[in-house]
Amino acid sequence: MTTLSVVVPSYNSADFMHRCIDSLLVGGDDVEILIVNDGSRDATGDVADAYADRYPGRVRAIHKVNGGHGSTINVGLEVATGRYFKVVDSDDWVDADALAELLATLKRLDADSDGVDMVLSNFVYEKEGREKKRAVRYRRALPQARVFGWDEVGKLRKTQYFLMHSIVYRTELLREVGLRLPEHTFYVDNIFAYMPLPYVERIYYLDVDLYRYFIGREGQSVSEQVMISRLDQQLRVNRMMTEHAMTEISPDHAAYRYMTHYLEIICAVSSTLLLRSGTDDAIVAKEALWRSIRDEDPTLHRRLRRGALGQIINLPGKPGRKVTLAAYKAAQWRVGFN
Repeated sequence: MTTLSVVVPSYNSADFMHRCIDSLLVGGDDVEILIVNDGSRDATGDVADAYADRYPGRVRAIHKVNGGHGSTINVGLEVATGRYFKVVDSDDWVDADALAELLATLKRLDADSDGVDMVLSNFVYEKEGREKKRAVRYRRALPQARVFGWDEVGKLRKTQYFLMHSIVYRTELLREVGLRLPEHTFYVDNIFAYMPLPYVERIYYLDVDLYRYFIGREGQSVSEQVMISRLDQQLRVNRMMTEHAMTEISPDHAAYRYMTHYLEIICAVSSTLLLRSGTDDAIVAKEALWRSIRDEDPTLHRRLRRGALGQIINLPGKPGRKVTLAAYKAAQWRVGFN
């Protein structure tokens, strides 16, 4: 069994996917690279085939009709042979030294015990045109050099949550919980990073800057204008995460505190984008989002509304909305998230 399977979702990626794949090849035989060509209209499929021909047994090229980011992960999970599972988008890449340390850690954990359900590491925003890079690290909130559970996860800042970029899952855990991401939907990386959490028991934090998250390319799904144009999909993902928190985990579960922290951030993103769109319908949709949570799960609603983001995002009237948007712009400048 390979140590780590890495799915590389690829759509019209021919011009930039080489950097991603080359960074993964550094892992040698311990890494299975699954390039999933999602119905691309450029030479992505040819590039994938060329890598598979050159590195047989280490790289697989999988071609499918277009189904979106979630569908590529679903396909990758179906065929993965690695004990652990990670997703690296085709415009991102990993650090060579950090990857070597991750692989050594995964093998050591398996040798010393029954392994873990999830390994967390840091990621770096590689923003186009921004010289100073910002890393998201968890060293003040998570124990190091040992396996731990949710009860030992410390307080995370509002800029800290476990994105897809941070996570390596045990492959069989994802299969056991029946993870299946929606097709033809953007922003499902949040579902990937959220839905399995109630079933995660053994966690390990590796304090290395592994994942390099490239943002700033024109037309990226995380650019603000693109996100506003796809608000229906952002809200769909938000709703799925909310329903999961309502039905799959109780407030006394050790992971509940972190999951409400993550959900508060997602609700704040959805609400801010609705306000940024500037329409009366969007303001109504924002109010409906929060009202539905209040009506269906008052306990969850209280947790979300009492948080710092929940309060800022729900300041009343036009003056309140101006304060909300000013706070968003300040955070956008500081963090560089889109």
